[in-house]
Amino acid sequence: MAEGSASLAARWMAAGEWRAHPGRVVTAALAIAIGVALGFAVHLINASALNEFGRAVRAVNGEADLRVRAVSPGGFDERLYPRLARAGGVAAASPVVELKAAAPGGVSLTLVGLDALRAAQVTPSLASGGRVAGVFGADGVLVSPALMAKSRAKIGSTLALSANGRTHAFRVAGALPGAGDGQNLAVIDIAEAQWRFGRLGRIDRVDLRLAEGADATRVRSAITAMLPADAQLADSRSDARASDNLSRAYRVNLDMLALMALLTGGFLVYSAQSLSVARRRTQFALLRVLGSTRRALLAQVLTEGLIVGTVGAALGLALGLGLARGALQVFGGDLGGGYFSGERPDLVFAPLAAAVFFALGVAASLVGSLIPAREAGRAPPAVALKNLGDAVDPNRRPTARIALAALALGAGAAFLPAVGGLPVFGYVSMALLLVGGVAAMPWLARALLAPLQRLNLGAPPLDLAVKRLWGAPSQASVALAGVVASTSLMIAMAVMVASFRGSVEDWLNQYLPADIYIRVEDGDGGLTPAEQARLAATPGVGRVEFLQMTPLRLDAERPPVLLIARPHGWGDAADSLAVGRLIQPPPGALPVWVSEPYARLYGKHVGETIDLPIGPGGRTRATIVGVWRDYARQSGAITMRADDFQRLTGDETRADAAVYLRPGARLDATLSALEAAAPDRLAGRIQFAQPRQLREMALRLFDRSFAVTYLLEAIAILVGLAGVAATISAQTLARTKEFGMLRHLGVGRGQIVAMLASEGALLGGVGGVAGIGLGLVMSQVLIHVVNPQSFNWTMQTRLPWTLLASVGAALVAAAAGAALVAGRRALSADAVRAVREDW
Repeated sequence: MAEGSASLAARWMAAGEWRAHPGRVVTAALAIAIGVALGFAVHLINASALNEFGRAVRAVNGEADLRVRAVSPGGFDERLYPRLARAGGVAAASPVVELKAAAPGGVSLTLVGLDALRAAQVTPSLASGGRVAGVFGADGVLVSPALMAKSRAKIGSTLALSANGRTHAFRVAGALPGAGDGQNLAVIDIAEAQWRFGRLGRIDRVDLRLAEGADATRVRSAITAMLPADAQLADSRSDARASDNLSRAYRVNLDMLALMALLTGGFLVYSAQSLSVARRRTQFALLRVLGSTRRALLAQVLTEGLIVGTVGAALGLALGLGLARGALQVFGGDLGGGYFSGERPDLVFAPLAAAVFFALGVAASLVGSLIPAREAGRAPPAVALKNLGDAVDPNRRPTARIALAALALGAGAAFLPAVGGLPVFGYVSMALLLVGGVAAMPWLARALLAPLQRLNLGAPPLDLAVKRLWGAPSQASVALAGVVASTSLMIAMAVMVASFRGSVEDWLNQYLPADIYIRVEDGDGGLTPAEQARLAATPGVGRVEFLQMTPLRLDAERPPVLLIARPHGWGDAADSLAVGRLIQPPPGALPVWVSEPYARLYGKHVGETIDLPIGPGGRTRATIVGVWRDYARQSGAITMRADDFQRLTGDETRADAAVYLRPGARLDATLSALEAAAPDRLAGRIQFAQPRQLREMALRLFDRSFAVTYLLEAIAILVGLAGVAATISAQTLARTKEFGMLRHLGVGRGQIVAMLASEGALLGGVGGVAGIGLGLVMSQVLIHVVNPQSFNWTMQTRLPWTLLASVGAALVAAAAGAALVAGRRALSADAVRAVREDW
């Protein structure tokens, strides 16, 4: 009977506590909800974008079992096709020409040339089951519904397509129902593709269907052995890995930052539960007297945390679903990163992910409630019935052993390598640093307040505030747990973004030294030597550096690496952009410069040799003479001299140019002259830009790619300030008896209010110092561990001093204001009634 009465009393007390202080519970639940919502929304958006991207890849590649594809845009010799078709275990083979093309109106598309009858046996979606064979007459083209809508083409009308520097008008013979929604795809006969676009004797891939019962491993080995250097074997799995690797680091980092927000929610739950347990210490003691066991009290507090976590996680899933749906409709699936720009994919709900994020939200709340739950059952009933003060003796010095251990483990984890290309230990390091920083708060609070505690401050309210906080460090640490967690996370992200943006801005100033830049859009080939000479002879032009950028598939499971041909390699920019040492190439060696991402992804260093899939025999050995910083191409880039590139490939066209003006030439007049000198065939497809415009565009893209990070920062600030207000308000309202005793001793109401405001300001100051300091340490993990392991580039630390000062001032103001408002409410009770139960 006693146990049942105690259980009923416990439920009443919990309900009464939540009714008395709903703000604290709501803040904790919302913190959990925000963490779950951000993580779940990011996962849904990325899953939807990857699904749409996969559909686009499948629309172009079809359903072949294996694909032999070219490693460069130049393709490979078509004589490889019959050898592949006769290979053991191959049931059917289909040769394909695949080109980047453009339609009128600046519409980019993929142009596929195939043998419809052979494709029907291997990739029926591209050939519409073989029904298109009859429509491939002279100049016939099949277009996807999306391309037909964008180009305003109709069946029977003509459609001009530009690819490989050539343009030809085709007759729209029909639609291509096998293409996915939103895919810009056109299919023509393979002979037409080779003839019209200068690809005679060359093909870009061969799709293969294996014979029933064939040993796939043996077939792969046999085909790999017969491939030349300019071709590689791929399948749907390697394509999926390549597309996944393209954006994996960006997606994982957003997920981890969202989970760090969830960890912050766990600390706010800890603050709320600790204050609730401290306020109800006498109530728990009464329950023990009524027959409740320590295990029952532990279960009660954990159940309260479970309810908060369940409500927060459920709310977070609903909020995350809405955020994902809205983000896909407004921004598309790239989340600002630019990996999946274009169409807006349909939302793909992930039940397993929903269950995982729900469990993470509940787990964060339970872990945050564990220590307060142990404290609830630890205090002896006889002492707890009369003790409402701090559980720690003021004369006992707080220790920092646990905090130092966590900080040491966090520092050690930061030096561990990436796992599968992901900074797993980097985020483990940040989590351990966060735990260690919060655990050190009792020791740090006393250490920071010790100099003030030894002084006679002259003002009684301030002196009382310092003495109380110094003598009750555990209560201060409870109030500061959520503050330090949210502030440090926000500061870490802010410093990382400021450092990255500053490094990118400096890099752009070094990377764009010319006065005018020219680019020919994909699908239009490049400028011929005669067109290059015409542009170079334009009045006002001093010199022009023409460049050519060629994607190379060095690894079937990685995105292509960009080969950049420049007139003098890196020339004068080598020293300013170099990462590490530069060397002179050995006599007779082909020198190349590689980007920092390439060096990290492929494990290459200065002085080593690499094989490039170009030149005679499809393979050329080159020596790395330098590594240069590159923030534009995450998949890596290789730079070589333009004359070496032309000698190896025979390609004289150039798609990019950097123009330097003559001394005294007017920029606007020279720009107009260059536009007039541009080839008529490229009208509307050749772009001219000034470095200022390119820098502004690049920084806009940077800010867009970090828009979600900025959102996380803003949420961290709001959650932290809300946590400060809720925590300090709860602590202040729990000290009604203390205020009553001070009133009996002659302390005025105004002095108590001033004391509370001073306490709040001191708490905010201590929290600001600890949070900003810990955030600066965590930012170094983000800058020097997470970013290099995720994106394979390095940067220099830049401190946003204005933001740091603003955050510190906001914390002090929020804490002082919350204490002031709560103090006025606590002092509204009569001083005699406040202490009547002690009579």
